[in-house]
Amino acid sequence: MLLTISTTVRPATDLGFLLHKHPGRVQEFGQSYGVARVLYPEAGEERCTAALMLDVDPIRLVRSRDRATPDYTLGQYVNDRPYAASSLLAVALADVFRTARTGRCASRPELAAGPIPLEITLPVLPCRGGPGLAHRLFEPLGWRVEATALPLDEEFPEWGDSRYVRLVLRGEVRLADALNQLYVLLPVLDDAKHYWVAPDEVDKLIRAGGSWLASHPDRGLITRRYLGRRWTLTRTAFARLAEIGDDVEEDLEPPVEEDPAAELATEDHAGKDGEDGEDTAAERAAEEGPVAGSSIGEDPAAKEYAGRSGPAGGASQEGSTPAGAVRRPLNTLRLEAVLATLERLDASTVIDLGCGSGRLVGALLERPRFTRVTGVDVSSRALAFAARRLKLDRMPERRRERLELFQGALTYTDARFAGYDAAVLMEVVEHVDPPRLDALERVVFGTARPGHVIVTTPNVEHNVRYESLDGMRHPDHRFEWTRAEFRAWAAKVCGEYGYRVEFLPIGDDDPEVGPPTQMALFGLAGASGGSGGTEGSAGTDGFVSVGGAAGHTSVRGPVSADTDGRAGTGDAGGGDD
Repeated sequence: MLLTISTTVRPATDLGFLLHKHPGRVQEFGQSYGVARVLYPEAGEERCTAALMLDVDPIRLVRSRDRATPDYTLGQYVNDRPYAASSLLAVALADVFRTARTGRCASRPELAAGPIPLEITLPVLPCRGGPGLAHRLFEPLGWRVEATALPLDEEFPEWGDSRYVRLVLRGEVRLADALNQLYVLLPVLDDAKHYWVAPDEVDKLIRAGGSWLASHPDRGLITRRYLGRRWTLTRTAFARLAEIGDDVEEDLEPPVEEDPAAELATEDHAGKDGEDGEDTAAERAAEEGPVAGSSIGEDPAAKEYAGRSGPAGGASQEGSTPAGAVRRPLNTLRLEAVLATLERLDASTVIDLGCGSGRLVGALLERPRFTRVTGVDVSSRALAFAARRLKLDRMPERRRERLELFQGALTYTDARFAGYDAAVLMEVVEHVDPPRLDALERVVFGTARPGHVIVTTPNVEHNVRYESLDGMRHPDHRFEWTRAEFRAWAAKVCGEYGYRVEFLPIGDDDPEVGPPTQMALFGLAGASGGSGGTEGSAGTDGFVSVGGAAGHTSVRGPVSADTDGRAGTGDAGGGDD
């Protein structure tokens, strides 16, 4: 793998002083996984280029791994690591240019202290998020970015682009800053590291990014990826960045949703909001763009999911996002769908069962029509963050009177759950152990019995559209349902507790595998709100409805659905009930 650094400062050969590497020699530096070499392909008064070449030995790389986690696959020997810039190159850069990264240069102190014209080229860079993510990460740092997607095979252009880009950065930047930015952002773009992410990685991140990371608009994404989404380390880094910048800690990143480490796993995860802030595996896959041949659309540039607003804040039923359409995060589409549904129901009192850090609660409080808003979570830490996020200590009295936050588990009867027009379980049920689902159903549908219940959960069928996803979307998920399994579970609930149900896709409704998120709207017989339609039919508002009053046929027995999402009658089955 190769990295070149060029300058046109006069005399350009002063680059050798700044890098502490003589332009007249080829120098070698041993690494645990290969050899790094520094040489100068050109060294003149007007232009000078230094090249860092890293020769990776796949055998040595395998032998340097932790023996406690052996890998018996061929992939450990045959992969892109010897050829594509990654954390291997970042570590070599940090080692070879250690002094240059500090900004010290006794021979040219003025030159080392200020910006100089630089051009940095990386011929092959893995970029999970595509060229758009490279622009997002480097442009705020003062670079002019040229990021070109590399084709999978030039002989077969119909195969499309690979996940690799050719990256060229040009700008007037202090050399030490440029090296530190590369050290941090190379593994961030690759979204992988070749070594175990230990607690000292926080110190490395702060040292390398202290002068620019705290003010970067994507500091949250950079921090999470650099630290391997280890929540404890990420949380520590956010706190230290808050000390450097003007941001309060929770403003750097909403800290509770879908914690990747099972830090909230001390109790049943009923009551845990989901996929709202911390990247899940699926959200990471959404950063990379869809698998070739999918109908989701172009690369959504890291945090954005290809979705177009449709009924109730959901996605268009047409399957793909048209060119030029606004791309928004899936968690934003999910929030909008829930809010639009609550408004359509004309609900005025709402309880968020699993409120996490209070994103939905905050949105409800912004709308005066919701006169009573309650957030419940099993985690006291989540509730503390919710209070901080909502600025509870500075909240106006009239708004504070509408709000209640309390701790509770959804698998235990609690009288405080009752008396609401609507209850929301947004990305909650998949965190509950399957044997405990019956208890959740009894507490929510049998005892609390709100007029309406909104449930959102991932659609496991859609996971094939996430190229790098291996397993479930989040390590804490106890299960993920197909559309048929979700409908069978919903039908069972309706049959046992006297509700009707209708379904809404959230995100692009892929014609083959359905939407990334599926939503069910339950309503008690005789409750107001809801769309019209007959059993198994698609209403004009985009819902596919099964059952009920207010224009629906009541569900009194099991209902199943084929894997393509069409409703039908038959035995309830599937799922983990």
